[in-house]
Amino acid sequence: MAIVPINMQEGKIAEEKRELIVGIDLGTTNSLVAYMDGDKPQIIKDPENGTALVPSIIYFSPDGQILVGNAAKKYLTEDPQNTIFSVKRLMGKAFGDIKSFKNILGYQIIDDDTDSLVKIRVKDKFYSPIELSSLILKELKTRAEGVLDTEISKVVITVPAYFNDTQRQATRDVGKLAGLDVLRIVNEPTAASLVYGLGDTKENESTAPAKKVAVYDLGGGTFDISILEIGDGIYEVLSTNGDTFLGGDDFDRAIIDYWLAQNIIQSKEMEADKSLGQSIRLAAERAKIALTENDFFSQEINGQLLSISRQQFEESIRPLIEKTIDLCSNAMKDAKLVPKEIDAIVLVGGSTRVPLVKASVNNFFSQADQKSGDERLKDYINPDETVALGAAIQADILAGNNKDTLLLDITPLSLGIETIGDLMDVILPRNSKIPAKVGREYTTSVDGQTKLKVAIYQGERQLVGDNRKLGEFILTGIPPMPAGLPKIEIGFIIDADGVLNVRAREKRSGVEQTIEIRSQYGISEEEMGKMLIDSVRNAKDDMKIKALLEARNEGNHILYAIDKFIHQNPDILSVGEVMTLLDHKTHLQEAIDGVDKDLINVRIQELNDFSAPLAHRAMDKTILDAMKGTSV
Repeated sequence: MAIVPINMQEGKIAEEKRELIVGIDLGTTNSLVAYMDGDKPQIIKDPENGTALVPSIIYFSPDGQILVGNAAKKYLTEDPQNTIFSVKRLMGKAFGDIKSFKNILGYQIIDDDTDSLVKIRVKDKFYSPIELSSLILKELKTRAEGVLDTEISKVVITVPAYFNDTQRQATRDVGKLAGLDVLRIVNEPTAASLVYGLGDTKENESTAPAKKVAVYDLGGGTFDISILEIGDGIYEVLSTNGDTFLGGDDFDRAIIDYWLAQNIIQSKEMEADKSLGQSIRLAAERAKIALTENDFFSQEINGQLLSISRQQFEESIRPLIEKTIDLCSNAMKDAKLVPKEIDAIVLVGGSTRVPLVKASVNNFFSQADQKSGDERLKDYINPDETVALGAAIQADILAGNNKDTLLLDITPLSLGIETIGDLMDVILPRNSKIPAKVGREYTTSVDGQTKLKVAIYQGERQLVGDNRKLGEFILTGIPPMPAGLPKIEIGFIIDADGVLNVRAREKRSGVEQTIEIRSQYGISEEEMGKMLIDSVRNAKDDMKIKALLEARNEGNHILYAIDKFIHQNPDILSVGEVMTLLDHKTHLQEAIDGVDKDLINVRIQELNDFSAPLAHRAMDKTILDAMKGTSV
């Protein structure tokens, strides 16, 4: 029996209330939030000034106030050390991944000489990209709740298609820390394709052939190309390719490099004066925008005239654009298509406004006298807003309000395990449809072996050392048998968000272990279980515990390294230097025994600052010893 709600005051059947789930584009340069107004997606705008974009900028004021968005933007030059931008580029990254990028930042990124995820220092506090990104999400949540006059608790968040498992997990943690239930992580190009499909006519849809669509997504920090097949309400991703460290920020950097090459500015001056450095970076950003419609840009900063022509700009960024075209070619090969078979090209991201980008995309899809790419370019929707609008459509699907659309996504990188010889054995190939469940059988290599280490990697190289390690665990309790007799099935289960679960099971005995793969940096699965629980209510406390345990693990790693360094280098260390190292070690141990993760990080940095010159001295001695008796 169906229950029908009735409005007793008006004597009418009440309309069933649609569940409101918003879509969020958490961008490198700007972020947006959108929702479904009936059957149409809408960007939520600032009611005071009507702007849709929330700059992904965070400012920590001297009095402890935190400003996000436009309110924080002016402090990029006024107080650069305490103003954070482009934090998305740091998500799921270790220092080694981004050290070439750090020079254009006004704030301090910590290098603790480990594989740990990067931290950002603001005054005497240390923040992870997850914590900082959650502040941007909270601002978007507040804006949405103010405009829609309702509490927002469920969201869909978009990520670059080429985000790896660590970066996707980090994005989920961002949502939890902001007090949001992240229902789905959606690839940005896939979200954009939903907007394109929404604009198409549905007449004779069931008989019309499926369309092949290329989504070229060039944002502030990332690039993705996805090839989809759309028909009869089904959106199927055929292939994807991209680079999570290529975007409009790199165009800005190319302009700065041009000015450096012309000796208009000096890199030493930029590094010494962070305010000047940020003024020059913002001038490069303005130049990029101005040259979209003009042939020349100039601006005076600190007595220097910074100028660049469109031709000079295009020559500077041409290698970057050519790289995106190469990735487009790879995606087309993976999809087993040629450019003439593409029915529509969707341009996404503010960087696609650059004329050379649009011309290069058009040229690639117009090869060999095929139909013009211009005829198929779909840029009638604001490229800054497309992804957020698509996220809102996907949110509406998850809310059960749109039952006519099915989204079939893929995993962008191969997933596998380490085998003998440090080889990568792929279990789930790249471009596999997700969700997915696959398995492969292995055995032991030593008689009586009772344990098996399972190390999981993501990437396309043959050696695991060239790929990204996601995690590892040990299957124990294998009955002792001759080598080759046990049958151990390794199963990969990847969900609709692209998040991986791994199961190892010895089939003869039934012994098995299952884990959800999370960041591999310094945290055990048991510790992760204590820190990250499903309840949004406890997310903030969980993240504090996680940060403390990460700091403790890093500190313990450094304590071990210092002991080893002192033991191995008695000849180059004075008694005073050894005593100072031991003092730093004691202070670090005391901090580790406490509960202040910021103090642990301070002690780590103090020890690193003191030990770095000693390490260089030890390295020089090693080189000299190795070269003794050698003529050059």
